Amino acid sequence: MGFDLSEILRSLKPQKHTGTLERRPDEDLPWVADEPAIGGPLFLDTSVYLDVLQGRSPVEVDRLITYRLCHHSAVCLSELTHAFGRLDPKHASTKAVLETIAATVEDIPEHRLHAPDEAIWGHAGVLAGLLFRLSNLPKGEGHERRFVNDSMVFLQARQLGASVLTGNVRDFDFLSQIIPTGRVILYRAPVEEARSS
Repeated sequence: MGFDLSEILRSLKPQKHTGTLERRPDEDLPWVADEPAIGGPLFLDTSVYLDVLQGRSPVEVDRLITYRLCHHSAVCLSELTHAFGRLDPKHASTKAVLETIAATVEDIPEHRLHAPDEAIWGHAGVLAGLLFRLSNLPKGEGHERRFVNDSMVFLQARQLGASVLTGNVRDFDFLSQIIPTGRVILYRAPVEEARSS
């Protein structure tokens, strides 16, 4: 599958999207508590790994990832392994944190780890730019780069026919407003509630 910019522009129609996106009310969003244990495949966002590893994941998330087929993104792999370069090797907790991340990465089955192809990369660039413009966030604070990663995860899940499981409520609500055919399952970790809103 190659990259076809004209096809992406035809499907997204970025010029037709104007105004500012608003997060939908909670009652209009797909929450993990409403999901049956048995169902379609999941595509895990980085928030899931972090919340599970830090013991902050709601029981409904733990139940879902136990019973459902889980797929993984090379994008999230990159976000996890970023810690190996970023964390201070002299800090007391660094060794234990990196050992935990390494064990998590090693547990990802190779046949369920998916790298975005060139079509996803190109599509994600347009989608992330649109998301940034419509979210009305300040420039220069890293949102645009984060939106590229979120867009790739969202589009990869859509390509696989899976639902993104994520604690990133706002960004994935916005993505699913722009592309309603993408499926998401949202949750809030108790400690992260204010950040995810």
